[in-house]
Amino acid sequence: MNTVTQNKKIPKRRWGIGALLGMGVLINYIDRIGLSVAAPQIKEMFDLTPVELGLLFSAFAWSYSLLQIPVGMVLDRFGPTRVGRWGAFLWGVASTITAFSSGFAGIFVARILLGVAEAPAFPVSSKATGYWFPRGERGMATAIFDAAAKFSNVIGVPLIAVTIVTFGWRWGFGLTAVLSFAYFIAFFLLYRDPSADPKLSKEELHYIQSGGAAPEGPSETGAVSMLGYLLTKSKVWGLTIGFAAYGYSFYLFLTWLPGYLVQTMHMSILKSAGFAAIPWAVATVTDLFVGGWLIDHLIAKGKDESVVRKSVLIIGMLFGLAVFGATQTTDPVWAIVWISIALGGLASAAPVGWSLPSLIAPKGGAGTIGGIMNFANNLMGAAAPIVTGLIVGATNSFANAFLVAGVILVIGIISFVFVLGKIEPIPDPEPAAPAPLPAH
Repeated sequence: MNTVTQNKKIPKRRWGIGALLGMGVLINYIDRIGLSVAAPQIKEMFDLTPVELGLLFSAFAWSYSLLQIPVGMVLDRFGPTRVGRWGAFLWGVASTITAFSSGFAGIFVARILLGVAEAPAFPVSSKATGYWFPRGERGMATAIFDAAAKFSNVIGVPLIAVTIVTFGWRWGFGLTAVLSFAYFIAFFLLYRDPSADPKLSKEELHYIQSGGAAPEGPSETGAVSMLGYLLTKSKVWGLTIGFAAYGYSFYLFLTWLPGYLVQTMHMSILKSAGFAAIPWAVATVTDLFVGGWLIDHLIAKGKDESVVRKSVLIIGMLFGLAVFGATQTTDPVWAIVWISIALGGLASAAPVGWSLPSLIAPKGGAGTIGGIMNFANNLMGAAAPIVTGLIVGATNSFANAFLVAGVILVIGIISFVFVLGKIEPIPDPEPAAPAPLPAH
């Protein structure tokens, strides 16, 4: 009996868990974008200055970025079940506080709390996917939750916009609070680590574990010792530098794409919103198809796992260099074609990046690696809109801003090729030696 036939007979509970994690990331990102949609009404109601509005926009990023490494360490100590539950509950609390806020201070505190609450979201999904999926299915499993982040830009903005225009900005945050609490209930009821899940069959558990799932439980090394150990490993630095380069371009498009279309392509705001949705829709498809299905398909065909993952990672980043094409055209259609190619390539590489913490980590280290990687990613995410704004302000053109993004992508590609090395687990650190007994 061949492997494909055997796999068809194995229960599919793990894919339900994968869908649950994807739904969480989708709601996570809808929570984040709510403020940008509601900003005009909030600015008018509370008579906010542009500086105050800028502080509100940035508050989430401060706490979210700074907590990435500590959250990764906590995640490796307590596991995705407990950390995921508390995080999802606090998403809803943050949205509720925003909905009832009476001014700048309340919204500012709520956005900082949202950054705290959502800091574990991607590391939890990455670590849980490592527990629940064999290595040969890790591509699609990771792509499900990573594509949800892209898809949120396709459906989240219209959903929140319609709610805010129809009922007012408070109801927009009321909607995200309801979605967040609904997810908390679903996660609380449905998610367990595989060894603790009463609905997971022995056959499926054996299939997951024998296929190279990440081992459950904390490391025998303490959290601080694990962090120090991982920071000495070139694989961790190769992944971190490469993924930070991806993050720069991703956040440039996330924050500046509509403004680029309005300023450079002379579109109306409404038309730019429609055009901007196209690259994100392309990114959703390439994320799932290339970063997910194609990788698992090639590995199932017997191709070398490390070669397949690194090839998609590097080729996807190379497609990201299509951003250079957008600097050479004044035709909005061609601009969207070039940006769709670039964002589609980056999106196909992204799930590979997010699958790597659980693929290269020693036991109990996946959350910490994910935290290190996402900390650097979000620092570049914070830098990208600022640097782009400075360049556009100085030159009145996006051409040089896109060139900078391309150069950073080249640095990331070099890091993935030469520093990351083969995609294989880092050896477990040596357990700490017991303290010597006192002399008598």
